Amino acid sequence: MKRRIFAMLLAASMTFGLAACGSSGSEGTDGEKKEESTEKTEDSDTDQDSKEETVVKWNCGTSGNVLLTIAEDKGYLEEEGIAIEYVQANANADAMTLLATGKVDVVSNSGTSNPLQQIASGVDLTIFGGHMVEGCMPVVAKAGAEWNGIESFIGKKVAVNPSYFAFTGAVMDLGYDNPLEVVDWEIYTDYNDALAAVTRGDVEYALMGTGQNLSVQEMAANGEIDIVSYQSEIMENYSCCRMEAQTKWVNDNPDTVKAIIRALLRAQSYYEDNKDEAVKLHAEKIEATEEYVAAYMKDEEHYFVSVDPLKNSVVRAWEILDKTGFLDEKAKEIDIEDHINTTLYEEALAEATKLYGEEAPEFYEEAKTFFEENNK
Repeated sequence: MKRRIFAMLLAASMTFGLAACGSSGSEGTDGEKKEESTEKTEDSDTDQDSKEETVVKWNCGTSGNVLLTIAEDKGYLEEEGIAIEYVQANANADAMTLLATGKVDVVSNSGTSNPLQQIASGVDLTIFGGHMVEGCMPVVAKAGAEWNGIESFIGKKVAVNPSYFAFTGAVMDLGYDNPLEVVDWEIYTDYNDALAAVTRGDVEYALMGTGQNLSVQEMAANGEIDIVSYQSEIMENYSCCRMEAQTKWVNDNPDTVKAIIRALLRAQSYYEDNKDEAVKLHAEKIEATEEYVAAYMKDEEHYFVSVDPLKNSVVRAWEILDKTGFLDEKAKEIDIEDHINTTLYEEALAEATKLYGEEAPEFYEEAKTFFEENNK
């Protein structure tokens, strides 16, 4: 593909506003349990006595963050001395601007491409955790369309932004050095427009967002379209959304970062054992119907949340974006691993295991194994 088209695609990807992921303490912890937790915390490596309550300005898009929802509802964040101030943004690019200008401390729902492109352009960000590993993003086609995996993209017009590295990476895995030349990638700034393009026959396939699951499932049930695949089937653990902050903020607030991670780990443990309640809580939080949230959240095969920073997947994404021309030339001089902090997560996981491991021993053991597999 010609350099001019590369530039157009890069500019489009940097402003791509589609939400790939698209928002008081509980009485369940009694006084005795809370006192016991406090005693344990005082014995841990983290000096809780010296930590004042911290207000963290957070953007989690319009679809929210179910782990935050649970951590607030169950009082996990409050126990850690953390309060969340939600800061709204109209699109992923806007959230990144708020982060770069210090108007928000943490962003958790703006994908992986967006923060990596910011880092490549010289913005000093650090990825320190995660939100969605896989976001239940369907690939749809007209009813009866042929599907042979990513091979079906070759030579076809598809409504998929090529900065979605799972697809370009999978095409490269087929042996094509330049995936931008062998697939006609069409960029739509609204998933509904991409869906309409499929039904009209303007494109063969289209990627849908997490929030489109309910409508897409209804259309498939009516025979209007087929759900032929999911992004997570194209690339496993592709890294849907990471948690990132300015590097200075992370370095200046290590205890706050670890407190957030500990609270979210407890929330993740609760979430995995209480999906029905999680759906109800999150639907109320983002002012949506339970049916809408359940359409993606209860798809355990394609929807996967984890606080883990997922370093290996982030590095893979960086390499794919670089090879396909979606990173600034400055990327050549950047070691992306310098912008992924796994130490704070590893420490927080160990602390949470010590404090709360008896509540869910299997969860914390699996979290440790998952960390070893995806960050070492």
